[in-house]
Amino acid sequence: MIPRARSAKVGGMSIPEPPVAPAPEWLAHRYDPKIDAFQFVRASRDVRQRVPFLTDEHLEAAGEPVVIPRGRCDGSAATGRVNFIFHSAYCCSTLLANAYDRAGQAFSLKEPMLLNDLVGWRHRGGDPRQILAVLGDGLTMLARPFVAGEACVVKPSNIVKGLATAMLAARPEAGAVLLYAPLEPYLGSIASKRLWGRLWVRELLASFLKEGLVDMGLDAEDIFRLSDLQVAAVGWLAQHALFAKLAQRFPERVRTLDSEVLLAQPHAALAAIDTLFGLVATEAERDTIVRSVFQQHAKFGGAFDAEARRADQQSAAALHAEEISMVLGWAAKVADGAGIAMMLPHPLLTPTA
Repeated sequence: MIPRARSAKVGGMSIPEPPVAPAPEWLAHRYDPKIDAFQFVRASRDVRQRVPFLTDEHLEAAGEPVVIPRGRCDGSAATGRVNFIFHSAYCCSTLLANAYDRAGQAFSLKEPMLLNDLVGWRHRGGDPRQILAVLGDGLTMLARPFVAGEACVVKPSNIVKGLATAMLAARPEAGAVLLYAPLEPYLGSIASKRLWGRLWVRELLASFLKEGLVDMGLDAEDIFRLSDLQVAAVGWLAQHALFAKLAQRFPERVRTLDSEVLLAQPHAALAAIDTLFGLVATEAERDTIVRSVFQQHAKFGGAFDAEARRADQQSAAALHAEEISMVLGWAAKVADGAGIAMMLPHPLLTPTA
């Protein structure tokens, strides 16, 4: 339960209300800049494991939120390390986040809305200094563990990319995996989602433009004339450029990871990420995770099969082969002109032959 603090007076003078320390099952879900307060909803560990994202849509059963002014939120329980999974979308990032829900060691947060709220605030002209202050407090409230000492692994949504540098700067202990799908399967994934995938990449690029993440010599008219898959490629290149900058700025604690390498070498990937995140696990424990998490679809439940995923990608690629081929060639020229390397530095692993 969230403790209810009471106001008090001493000698006719009001004294500050004591800080409030929400119980672990109360998730710091939203932030309201108008009243400088966090909204907490009840979300047990089981719920957080089960839902694909920590959004209003998937937390409908959480009940009415409890609002606590930011200045009264007690985050002293959040003594564990915070780590990040930044991702390009359609790259098994939800699956990887699920691999880091380990009772007693770590818990993961999949696309918490609180961070999205800060991006919206930025886009509405919020004071950058105030946003950074709230970001630090927000990460603290998100990092409150279920078991003392658990590390927190945050997988922000794609639209939070503009805050990635600030998050890593705010948490000097943090490790980060920059997970991405190669451009060709990424375009195939977008094409396979039909209208909704094509609308999504346009919404994402609009957000990146507001964040100043698109530096490729394209003006507004150029972008307006782009096809849907060209828009997808520009968004992918913008993320790739940001990932390269993050890896170069934080070389000791940031590693890049190709989604196809993750699926081909899950044991090796988890071992390397454990080291990056400051976690300790045995080979047997990682094998259990691979046999459970990596064989269940992270978003829809049911069995997950890497070969079936590849077959779906190939089917989409075959259906849209001409368009994808043309966009790949065009994107390579855009990347070359903008100085964006298609291969990211500091890879977590290298592909096996």
